[in-house]
Amino acid sequence: MRKRFAWVALATTAALIAGPGAAADIPEDYFDAPEVDYGLGGSFYLRGSAALNIHWAPEVVHPALPEAIGVDQLGYGYSWGAGFGYETGTGLRFDATIDSLETTGLHITKDGGDPDDGEYTLMLRSTVALANLYYDFGFGGVDGFGYSGAGGAFGYVGAGVGAAWNHAEVNSPTTAPLAVPTGGNVTGAAALMAGLGYDMGDWVADIGYRALYLHQINNAPTDPATDSYYEIGNNWIHELRGTVRYRIE
Repeated sequence: MRKRFAWVALATTAALIAGPGAAADIPEDYFDAPEVDYGLGGSFYLRGSAALNIHWAPEVVHPALPEAIGVDQLGYGYSWGAGFGYETGTGLRFDATIDSLETTGLHITKDGGDPDDGEYTLMLRSTVALANLYYDFGFGGVDGFGYSGAGGAFGYVGAGVGAAWNHAEVNSPTTAPLAVPTGGNVTGAAALMAGLGYDMGDWVADIGYRALYLHQINNAPTDPATDSYYEIGNNWIHELRGTVRYRIE
C-alpha cells in the first residue's frame, strides 16, 4: 500500500513539474481562428466609358410655323466620359459621370412651297452630367443577388438624372435664303442602363445599353418669333457602351 501511494505521489509531482514546460511549447497562435472573407465591403472607384449611339426624335417644331416637321432620318455618333463613384459591397453602387456626346445626321425635309424648302441636318454636341444609381447582381441563383464584388461575371441595371449643355448646328440647303442660326441650351437629362460585366478584382469591365433622354434641343438665343428658331423635344440617344472601373483601396 505504501509503495502504491509512493508511485502515485511521484507521478503527480512529475506532472506538476512538466506541465508549465509543455504548455510553453504550444504556439501562441494555436487557438487563433483564421479570418473569414465574406466578399463584402465598400470601395471607391474611378471609371471611364466610350459608346456608339443612334439619335432619335419625333419632330422639329418651329413655333412661328403652323405645323411641326417630322424627322425622317436618324442621327448617329459617339460619346466618351469619366466618373467617380462608390460601391457598397451589397450590390448597390452609385457614381457621378460627365460625358461628351456628339451626333450628326438627324434629318428633316421641308417641302411647304417656301423659298427655304429642302433638307436640313442637325449636328449636336452635348456635355451631359448625371448622378447614377446601379444594382449589380450575380448569376448564382438567390445567393447571387446582392452582388458583393467577389469576382466573376455579373449583370447590372441602373438609372441616372442630371442635365445636358447643348450646342446645335444645322446644315441648311444651299437654296435657302438664310442659314439656320447656330445656338444651344441647357436641358434636363435622364438615363436608363442595363448590361453585363466581369469583375477582375481591382479592375471591373462591362458592356451595356444606355438610353439617354434629352428633354429639348433648341438654337437659343435665336428669337422664337422667327422662322429660324426651332425646338426638338423628346430626344432619345440609344448607346452601346463599354466601361472600365478601377477600385481605389
